[in-house]
Amino acid sequence: MHDVSKSAANSAPINVTRVRKLFAQPSRCDASQFLRREISTRMLERLSLIKIKPQQVLDAGCGEGRDLLALNQNYPDAQLIAVDAAVPMLRAARASSAATRTALQSFLGKLLGGHRLASPTALLSCADFAQLPVANHTIDLLWSNLALHWHPQPHIVLAEWARVLRTDGLLMFSCFGPDTFAELREAFHAQAMPSRVLPFVDLHDYGDMLQAAGLADPVMDMEKITLTYPDPAALMADVRAFGGNPLQGRAPGLQGKRAWRRVLDSLDQQRDGDGRIRLTIEVIYGHAFRPVPKRNSSGEQIIRFSPRA
Repeated sequence: MHDVSKSAANSAPINVTRVRKLFAQPSRCDASQFLRREISTRMLERLSLIKIKPQQVLDAGCGEGRDLLALNQNYPDAQLIAVDAAVPMLRAARASSAATRTALQSFLGKLLGGHRLASPTALLSCADFAQLPVANHTIDLLWSNLALHWHPQPHIVLAEWARVLRTDGLLMFSCFGPDTFAELREAFHAQAMPSRVLPFVDLHDYGDMLQAAGLADPVMDMEKITLTYPDPAALMADVRAFGGNPLQGRAPGLQGKRAWRRVLDSLDQQRDGDGRIRLTIEVIYGHAFRPVPKRNSSGEQIIRFSPRA
């Protein structure tokens, strides 16, 4: 097992302030929604296999709030809480939630002869998801779609998420793995230039972090999705839409237009037999439960007896 006590082993040199700036324009991320919606669908398929009835559901790194509708449809009686560090994203989430609620009320009103139903909205909070504004042991389901890799210390984030989970509460997340943008990393390497690609954390390290956070029965899964593009410019547009470059100490540019052209040329030379340029996305999925405590707040061991059948 890896030593998760060594924070440097599980941290990327990410500038959190820059992450917030990169996501301060929701429209900038529109081109990446196809992937976010696809990963959300695949997460929901995994979630459907787990029988839970959550009363409190928290979406950590909710972005524009597009997962909230699906979570509400799956758990209509649950209180939804949405957390994101970018205020513009939360504004978009509020507008989306209001529009969805109005449409749903109108549809149900027609079915029920003009009666209107109250449809609860999500509670929105602008906060760092490594410091959630939530009390201990209050969340039944913590959901996070393609957000965890934007924090420099994921082991701290996972410990915080474990803190807010109730006993038997479920954590479910997805994030990018280390082979994401491998072709772009190769293009920088071919030009002997420093890579501008994040060193995404490995699946096994996430599993170790879940255990270190005190979560039980961690299940980790990974898949690779290959996207193809007609030209380097289209590929780079999607890379920016996925989030861009929030690395600490990043240069303001790629040392001029000539260096940038060299990187694009390297990508162009990677065309496959169909003349397309590939981009690998490694997606890591993880889920785990908060176990029943073995000791009480006084440090006394808890022993449970089950009656004989």
